Amino acid sequence: MVVTPVRYQFAIFVAIGALAAALTLIARVLLSLAMSFEVAVILAAPVGITVAFLLNRRYVFHATGGNGGTQYVRFFLVNLIAAAQVWAVSVGLVLWAFPAVGFTWHADLVAHTIGLASPMFTSFLLHKHFSFRGAK
Repeated sequence: MVVTPVRYQFAIFVAIGALAAALTLIARVLLSLAMSFEVAVILAAPVGITVAFLLNRRYVFHATGGNGGTQYVRFFLVNLIAAAQVWAVSVGLVLWAFPAVGFTWHADLVAHTIGLASPMFTSFLLHKHFSFRGAK
């Protein structure tokens, strides 16, 4: 069993999240070529979720010995909650907050980036204590 200090664990979690978010953004931009922003945000999420799961399982929570299928289902459930928050923040910024203040510079991209960052702390705790619990 590898014991990792929580600060270090969280830093790696954030770095993996940034990579997964970047891949999600790229997927969302490509999907937006064929569909609405709102639908593209939802359909891009599994790209980032799968990358984040694989990397977090190995490098953050050291849960490679546990049941990967169960862990993925739990990880996905946590990310469904996070995805709802990402969608609400992203769409809320694009449809209401940004127009209210006259912000137009790459509004979709900025809103989605802020939305992706919004569930960082709660997701870490839920993954640590739910997604990968008992996987030591």
